[in-house]
Amino acid sequence: MEAVILIIVLAIVLIGGGIAAFIHGRGSATIEAPPRPKPAPKPAPAPEVDDGDGDVITLEPEVEPEPEPERPATFRDRLAKARSALSGYFGSILSRGVDADTWDELEELLIKADVGVPTTMAVLDELRAEAKAESITDSQVVVDRLKTKLTERLGGHDLSLNQDGTPAVWLFVGVNGVGKTTTIGKLARRETSAGTKVVLAAGDTFRAAAAEQLEMWAERADAAIVRADEGADPSSVIFDGIEHAAAVDADLVLADTAGRLHTKTNLMEELRKVRRVAEKGAGTVTEVLLVIDATTGQNGLTQAQQFTEAVEVTGVVLTKLDGSARGGIVLAIQNELNIPVKLVGLGEGVLDLVEFDAAQFVEALFE
Repeated sequence: MEAVILIIVLAIVLIGGGIAAFIHGRGSATIEAPPRPKPAPKPAPAPEVDDGDGDVITLEPEVEPEPEPERPATFRDRLAKARSALSGYFGSILSRGVDADTWDELEELLIKADVGVPTTMAVLDELRAEAKAESITDSQVVVDRLKTKLTERLGGHDLSLNQDGTPAVWLFVGVNGVGKTTTIGKLARRETSAGTKVVLAAGDTFRAAAAEQLEMWAERADAAIVRADEGADPSSVIFDGIEHAAAVDADLVLADTAGRLHTKTNLMEELRKVRRVAEKGAGTVTEVLLVIDATTGQNGLTQAQQFTEAVEVTGVVLTKLDGSARGGIVLAIQNELNIPVKLVGLGEGVLDLVEFDAAQFVEALFE
């Protein structure tokens, strides 16, 4: 009996010790004393030098300069490639008086720059008639007159982006790989920075990465985004985006669409449906912006014709103008189709999507 009592006593002692150790262990894992802060290092004394006259001068530490604020790209900065491609022609023209070769070289110059044959011939016919009537023999005067005429033809368009809607809807269209999604992201960043409440509608449900890319831009721009699974009906996604924007009192919907070849009848018909459905929602489609890669040259004019017939394009966004020697496509689009180029991409940065400026554009091509 005594042995049994002794065993029970020992068991109680052991169990009690274990419980105490367990509690102590739990406490030490969850409640830890904060580490003692290390004393801040004393700043090194400023170096001293002798100025040569026996006086000691304390040198102030160098201060790192503030980084330069990001600024919008300029046409002059980014049209170097186009300007270089045309410089040889201007050098030849300006090296002599006005003769038959002058007109031939001006024609070749403008066509090479993708101004287009109809616009080139119309401009040169006017210029040639003026030179003959006024007996102009100075080639510099001819070139200056040419610059003026090109600027005038590029001007006169309303380049503003219409936001007269509740909400306003901007629909972006174009072929594959021209930069629609990136353009939307940059515009979203610009508009939210100006205080506009923006919703992005990921209507490109064909390309798997399109919605993810647009979602990344939405985070950067502090904008909302409406998206759906891959393969969903793009019309319904854009419709839902417009309804969401109306529900949260957003000002603007930027609607992406899948890239499509303008020659594919079924895909263009789908785009017509997207436009019709977007008009049925709570918002108003105030802009249909065709995004064109400037490096495609005259093919961009064909794209503009086909997309305009399908969805009534209101303006063009010309991307990659900094990498193209074919900047004259701006003239071809505006003169032959009467569609304004409202925005141009002059680089990869957020601020490199800028409003088109006719005077700056022409000056950048010539000088």
